[in-house]
Amino acid sequence: MKLGAKGLFSACGSLVWIMLIGGVPAWAQSTSEQAASTPVQTGLDAKIRVLTDSLEQTRSELSESRQEIRELRTMLEQVMQKMGEQTSVSTGPQAPPSENASAQRPSEQESARISSDDWQIVNARLEEQEQDKVESNLKYRVKLSGMVLLNAFGVSGQVDNADVPTIAVPHSSGASSGSVGASLRQSIIGITGIGPQIFGADTVGDVQMDFFGGLPSDYGSNTSGLVRLRVARIRLNWTHTSLFGGIDTPFFSPNIPTSYMSVGIPSFAAAGNLWTWSPTIGVEQRVDAGKSQIRIDAGLIDPPSYAGQISTVRAPSPQESSRQPTVAIRISENGRNESHPIAFGISAIYSPQRFVGGTTVSGWGGVGDWRFPLFPHAEISGEFFAGKGIDAFGGVPTPAPPAGDYNYYAVAVPYLEGVIMAGGWTQLKYKVDAKNEFNFGIGAGGRNSGDFRQAQQLDPTALAGLSPRNQMLFVNYIFRPRSDLLFSPEFRRLRTYPSSGVAAVADQIGLAAAFLF
Repeated sequence: MKLGAKGLFSACGSLVWIMLIGGVPAWAQSTSEQAASTPVQTGLDAKIRVLTDSLEQTRSELSESRQEIRELRTMLEQVMQKMGEQTSVSTGPQAPPSENASAQRPSEQESARISSDDWQIVNARLEEQEQDKVESNLKYRVKLSGMVLLNAFGVSGQVDNADVPTIAVPHSSGASSGSVGASLRQSIIGITGIGPQIFGADTVGDVQMDFFGGLPSDYGSNTSGLVRLRVARIRLNWTHTSLFGGIDTPFFSPNIPTSYMSVGIPSFAAAGNLWTWSPTIGVEQRVDAGKSQIRIDAGLIDPPSYAGQISTVRAPSPQESSRQPTVAIRISENGRNESHPIAFGISAIYSPQRFVGGTTVSGWGGVGDWRFPLFPHAEISGEFFAGKGIDAFGGVPTPAPPAGDYNYYAVAVPYLEGVIMAGGWTQLKYKVDAKNEFNFGIGAGGRNSGDFRQAQQLDPTALAGLSPRNQMLFVNYIFRPRSDLLFSPEFRRLRTYPSSGVAAVADQIGLAAAFLF
């Protein structure tokens, strides 16, 4: 076949283009291999890997935040659903609603039950969760909470503590017939941390502090207070088992009277309420039983003691000197309805003690506690105890230890710890709605009068002012205009009986105002 000059030129051009196109990949591959071998490319690859790892970590944290937001929204929907059920029950049986009515009912119930201020707070917290995540230096969630609490009070009579009176004392000659004052020492700061899973258990730890640890000795001491550790605990939670440890309230005395005038020291602290915060190590086992749940709590406790601590130096208490911790166990049955809680429990306590001089006392006690709804919007709670040698947990008037009185620690206190003691309290709570609540409580605690007088004869100087029996009642109203703000006026009366003579009586009228965060 003959080709012209023009055809020959075209063929040569095509051949050149084919060679160029075929050589480009080989040239690019060769160039990339050379570049990869250079240090610049190696550094670039390392930066890309670091950036990729950072993006993966950010993606993981974002996924966790989204999961938390979904859980929070689910919990909010469940709360609204329960509130809707309460509304339907309180209004009585109604005709079956139509589909349109059922679709509109949640919003109507929500607007009826939750104020616009509360909705703003909920929405603000949801938006905060969507934007930011509070973290510790170990990248675990941390929650700061607390309460700024102002207490204004007026006292008629003489009491042991003007801020939070626990007993009434006899009127002394020349003393004032009463007092007025105000305090913020019962304000609380709390920190809660949520840690990683350990052996399949969720870990939670929290610390609470207040300013009720005593008064400084300098100017203005009556309005300021020393920081005090209330609780510091760690908890590992499995599905049916929990391990706990730290400084905590007694697990065999779970109920707490409702009062914002008695936060630094719970109400009935010397009139039937076992409350003292103590180092504790324990385990809780939960067993499902149909509509209820059986709980078994057992632990070792190191309670404080008024006997043996005579200075700021840490001296062993009689419980610690026995070289055996206090042992307690509680068995309870608990309902599953959170809106109408039901709980009944019984507990046993064994507390060995060894005093100065070698005297030993085997303390023991039995406790029963209850909490159940009485009628719509009302519930009753409380406890009863009896035993001996468990004064360290409160519930009865306790003496102030004199310094350097050997007879007191070696003779009088061991005898006093062997005296039978008993007490208890109960509280009626009536919740009108989410904003208004009334509480009325009464409690009493004391020792056997005959044995107590015998102990006073062993050391009249130290025990002359100690009372064998104490009674208290209070009534308060709690108003919550918002979920983070409350006001509570309260009246309480104390009646303390000496070993002989007329009972001392004192009244306190107070107003509590609190901002919760």
